[in-house]
Amino acid sequence: MDKKKIILILGFAGFIAMADNWVVSPILPSIAQNLNVNVASASIIITAYMLPFGLFQLLYGYLAERFGKRQIITLSTSLFTIATALCAFAVAIPDLAAYRALTGMFAAAIMPVSLALIGDLFPMEERQSAIGSFMGMSFLGQGLSMAIGGSIAYFLNWRGVFAVYAVLAAVSSVLLFTVGRKIPSTKNKNTKALIPYINILKNPSSVIIYALVIFEGVFLIGSFSFIGGFIKQIFELNNFAIGMVMTAFGIMALIAGKKSGSIVGKIGRKKTVVIGLSLAFLADILLVVLGSVLPVVVVAVALMGFGFMMAHSTFLNIATEFAASARSYATSLVAFCFMGGGGIGTAIGGKVVTAYSFERLFMIYGVGLLLITMSALLLKSSFQTNTKTLLVK
Repeated sequence: MDKKKIILILGFAGFIAMADNWVVSPILPSIAQNLNVNVASASIIITAYMLPFGLFQLLYGYLAERFGKRQIITLSTSLFTIATALCAFAVAIPDLAAYRALTGMFAAAIMPVSLALIGDLFPMEERQSAIGSFMGMSFLGQGLSMAIGGSIAYFLNWRGVFAVYAVLAAVSSVLLFTVGRKIPSTKNKNTKALIPYINILKNPSSVIIYALVIFEGVFLIGSFSFIGGFIKQIFELNNFAIGMVMTAFGIMALIAGKKSGSIVGKIGRKKTVVIGLSLAFLADILLVVLGSVLPVVVVAVALMGFGFMMAHSTFLNIATEFAASARSYATSLVAFCFMGGGGIGTAIGGKVVTAYSFERLFMIYGVGLLLITMSALLLKSSFQTNTKTLLVK
């Protein structure tokens, strides 16, 4: 099957998953108002999605190797469609949080297993660009979801957002069941449930990379989750306008994803990660210092999107080398660390915003991003992986 078609089909599934995931941020103020809670309390629905999203990565790593990567992506996308539709019928924060948890549980397979499949199908010299393109398409979904979701919420309501995304997810499921059936997908009936994870984490270099990913999730997702609420408070914009501002994240993530392969080729992995994390740090500082100026907020959101993709696509490409014979385990562990960290960062962020302010949150998490940037800069060998020593059976 043509590799471009593979990226398009998997990318569309990733597009829908990330669109559904990140759409909550711009419509969070609307959900909070409609369900009679404050924004900080409503943010539990973000954490409710992210924690099972992260936790179930570990299960899908095994299932993808045992039953086939394409097969697991197809099944998960179908169940994800149903869970997303249920969100449109929630009547209070607790049941909406429960439906979001189900959505996160099924969405958990789409990104990491797709990345593992790309790792299997693309040789090393093509892999970073293929991963970047896939991630760019996926996070374009996140970016456009801000504008599309904001528009739907403005002209209809937040329930309509989940209904529309359920329809789009159904289209993705049909594509995977039909055209997508031609995507090559191997099965490993002898794979062990936990042994590959243990073997990966025995290597000091992989542990360092996963630790960086955890803190990337805590501070970067933790920052991003509250930008919609921040914009609402400072500028009193409607959902459509908030969505348009936050679309800058997805557009710049797409651009960074397409360019990441050539950037790494020119300056290396470490510098690419350091620059990406530095841009995310700069974004938080701009929100603190000049957050009352709308054009500056747009620039900050764009910098965060570009910086995120520069760093994260590089982490993912490194991870595909951690377990050449069982890539689903390595990429699932990245997603587990990233989204688990994001869920923790969002939960803590909600408490910081309630006790202090959005600005205080961005300051604290900006300092956190600076610290992991410095940590990455000081590392010597973790960005150069010897795949011969990291084969996992």
